[in-house]
Amino acid sequence: MTDITAQLNGLRISPRKVRALASLIKAKDVDTAVDQLQHFVRRGSPALIKLIQSATANAENNFKLKRDGLYIKDLQVDEGIKLKRFMPKGFGRAGSIEKKTSRVRLVLGTK
Repeated sequence: MTDITAQLNGLRISPRKVRALASLIKAKDVDTAVDQLQHFVRRGSPALIKLIQSATANAENNFKLKRDGLYIKDLQVDEGIKLKRFMPKGFGRAGSIEKKTSRVRLVLGTK
């Protein structure tokens, strides 16, 4: 069967924080995963909800599949590009700050 994919690039949250949410919803039904994410008080929850809804819309519109038979087959959170910033330190030096981003790939499967 075909796999339904959706991808989120440049999410401005570190991958470590998004992976904590991703590990909780892997291999669950789409509706169950969205319900759980709505009750988590984490910054990455709304972004993952939006990604899951995008993937289910792809499945319904492009592949004519029912929402009831979909589950999260694979959810990968990788490191995206880093925004490099600098902060002044003592004695005229500059300390570097790396603002991390995430790249999230979602694959839905059918039962």
